Amino acid sequence: MPPTDYDLIIVGAGPAGSTTARFAASAGLRVLLIDKRQELGAPIQCSGAISGHGLAAAGIPPDPEFIHEAIYGFAIYNDRGDRTVHDYRQLKGDEYGPGPGKKPLGYVVDRRRFDRYLMTQAERAGVDVWLKTEGLGYRPRPDGSCTVSLLRYNQPIELTTRVVVGADGLQSQVGKWAGLQTHIKITELAGCLQFIVDGVETEGLLEIVTGHEWAPGGYAWVFPKGHGYAEIGLGVIATMTDKPARWHLDKFITQSFFRDRFAGSRILEVQGGGVPLAAPLRTQFADNMILVGDAARHVNPITGGGLHTAVAGGKIAADFLVGHLGDGLPLQGGALEAYQRAWLGAMGDKMWKLYGIKTGIFHNMDIGERDRQLYATMSSYFSPTSEFKKI
Repeated sequence: MPPTDYDLIIVGAGPAGSTTARFAASAGLRVLLIDKRQELGAPIQCSGAISGHGLAAAGIPPDPEFIHEAIYGFAIYNDRGDRTVHDYRQLKGDEYGPGPGKKPLGYVVDRRRFDRYLMTQAERAGVDVWLKTEGLGYRPRPDGSCTVSLLRYNQPIELTTRVVVGADGLQSQVGKWAGLQTHIKITELAGCLQFIVDGVETEGLLEIVTGHEWAPGGYAWVFPKGHGYAEIGLGVIATMTDKPARWHLDKFITQSFFRDRFAGSRILEVQGGGVPLAAPLRTQFADNMILVGDAARHVNPITGGGLHTAVAGGKIAADFLVGHLGDGLPLQGGALEAYQRAWLGAMGDKMWKLYGIKTGIFHNMDIGERDRQLYATMSSYFSPTSEFKKI
């Protein structure tokens, strides 16, 4: 293959893209990371929770630069307020806790600072970073490389690369360049809204409230935010309610079993967006192209959590590409399917299993039974013995 401008051009500088870039550059690949935004992490569309294991596995130290609050476990509620608690300060008190020699189970992070931190680490590993740069398309070439068309500060640029990595989020445009089916059904897209509030006490746990009464098709949450703040939010599926997420969130705050706890709260910020509760993409590769993170729907279909799976998937993608390119293997004709197989073996098969569980629950037309199944599933999902605790 003749020389190219870069080994990898990665479109999207979120957690998945920046993690892929950092590991690839650290292994000696020439990497360009682009993003059409001028400010990373905005708009904020997620609660920002990630496990300590997820950070450690992706080589990300828990830096005060991006951490809002330490988390020590979970409290899962049914629609009436009964709860199951997995507090690791009690379950594994010799390992987890706030004291010397102990550690948190996870963290709530500031997404703007977290994304900027990850991008900075990629840049320090040797990645070229271009913000306000939009990807327009790509063309595989007969020599095995491809040409990528970009728009940087409104100036058209064409570069050659060996592989394009689509890390450009839900309903990836990069995937569409190659004809991949990246659209998502409205029945599997949760409309999410959360308030950052003052005046709500928390206890170092991620609190999750299940039940159709409060969040049809999804769940509600109360997460510690640090400095006395909290996140109160929920996600709903549009086809399971005729009311918007804001209506459900107001109802949850004013009428749920948390209403007395929320009575003195003051809203400081409003955040929202769409979160997929869907299966991973069935095809996550094309000639000279792979997808990672939200672009490949590497999102937990039960919880909607995407940070852990994004950074984990970024490392999987980088490790694969470093080996594949280093061995001089083909990049066209279906050769990059090996990347998808590697991802499935590492975490994708369990995500497909979770999707099957989620689909079975929400296909049940008996709301009461569905609520019981979801509460039981979420309660067991967060237990120390869960087979999914690393997904």
